[in-house]
Amino acid sequence: MSKTSPIPRSIWALGFVSLLMDISSEMVHSLLPLFLTGVLGASAVWVGLIEGVGEATAMLVKVFSGPLSDYLGKRKPLAVFGYTLGALSKPLFALAPTVGWVMGARVTDRIGKGIRGAPRDALIADLTDHTNRGAAYGLRQSLDTIGALLGPLLAVWLMVLLHDEYRKVFWMAAVPGLLAASLLILAVREPAAEVKSSARARVNPLQFDALKSFPKAFWWVVGIGGVFSLCRFSEAFLVLRAQQTGLELAYAPMVIVVMSLVYSVSAYPLGKLSDKMDARWLLMIGVVVLVCADLTLGAFHSVYSVMAGVALWGLHMGFTQGVLSALVARNSPKHLRGTAFGLFNLISGLTILGASLLAGVLWEDFGSAYTFYTGAGLGILVLILITFARV
Repeated sequence: MSKTSPIPRSIWALGFVSLLMDISSEMVHSLLPLFLTGVLGASAVWVGLIEGVGEATAMLVKVFSGPLSDYLGKRKPLAVFGYTLGALSKPLFALAPTVGWVMGARVTDRIGKGIRGAPRDALIADLTDHTNRGAAYGLRQSLDTIGALLGPLLAVWLMVLLHDEYRKVFWMAAVPGLLAASLLILAVREPAAEVKSSARARVNPLQFDALKSFPKAFWWVVGIGGVFSLCRFSEAFLVLRAQQTGLELAYAPMVIVVMSLVYSVSAYPLGKLSDKMDARWLLMIGVVVLVCADLTLGAFHSVYSVMAGVALWGLHMGFTQGVLSALVARNSPKHLRGTAFGLFNLISGLTILGASLLAGVLWEDFGSAYTFYTGAGLGILVLILITFARV
């Protein structure tokens, strides 16, 4: 068994950059469904549409930012621009007078996420090797999710302190976002010589000859990620489900807190475990956990049962998200890692858009339970696909 390499300092720095940005994003995201429905009068279909369009936009942008980082031989400048744009989008939510304005703000925020996502994920692969890559992705996911835990907690405290003033909380969300961009500039060092050597030919990564160099295992991972996204609609519906059970308005962000707590605790050890065992088993367990989460959320109607379902939702993310990132890196050519993450996230983003729209329609026409039951059924299809995958 090969000796495990230590995780580089720049990976730790990237983790804390993600932590700060997730504090910023979740201060808004944990309140946004209730702001849309309670203040602006939007329906659940609009909530699903805004979340779906936003996430699909992020994934679509990644398909260009990833290859661009391969072409330029530079990851960090694109990541800095993406984090800065994400931070500057937060005041747009505070100024929003209409649902359409919120969609514009959400799309701007997700463009920032798309610009930074694939170059950052490729940079992690550049900074690690096969002995510590799963652990590195798990560490970043864990720190990222701690931010997703602290953001809603901060939102709850501010909502109580400010007497449910959504817009003031949205203004304050820009501060940790700007701190994230600053930390990235000061603390993350890119392995410039290695990336430049791989991009010396300046070949367009999106041309057909470049795409042919991806092995079949990579396309299996893309397929799994795409189908998996169909049963992972937006967490906004978890917040709405909790509100249905009578959870007080100011404490609605606790849904994201519970999910993020479980996710943050599980992501690093499970990512590290994926370096030592067949990743398909972790993915299959994660899908089973997601199916159990959907069944719990659909069948039971108390605050405690919803929180149990939310906790299971967070656990399934710990089993799957870092593992999928490690599989993308493992099964893609070194000089095309940015392109690989861009393609993976493009397919996942398109299916997330469809899933969120479907969830909103089912919620409006048949009730919330059918939304989660449908997610469980799609999860079983994912389980079958993983069984036959060769990754």
